[in-house]
Amino acid sequence: VQLQASGGGLVQAGGSLRLSCAASGRTFSSAAMGWFRQAPGKEREFVGAINWSGGSTYYADSVKGRFTISRDNAKNTVYLQMNSLKPDDTAVYYCAADLYSEYPTGLINEYDYWGLGTLVTVSS
Repeated sequence: VQLQASGGGLVQAGGSLRLSCAASGRTFSSAAMGWFRQAPGKEREFVGAINWSGGSTYYADSVKGRFTISRDNAKNTVYLQMNSLKPDDTAVYYCAADLYSEYPTGLINEYDYWGLGTLVTVSS
């Protein structure tokens, strides 16, 4: 599975962005997908995840109610809609594929494939 995240950019606090993660490979539709982020000087942290069908999602407390994950298996793409952005959301955002978990997880070690990140900068 190869993953490519896009859609990052500069946005003012309170604004919105939608990130996309395009995947190649036949296993995408059966994989749980996750989004993680890494701010300068900090460890990579979990943002949210979605199971293979899109019927189950799981979010970090810091983004719950503001971010929404969805997926389109016909397009091999997973999305991260980010609303009410805050300066603390500034980070490089990564998508990842978990080929074996039945449910979406925030455990970074469960993810098997990672894409290159896309930078999100939120100005105050």
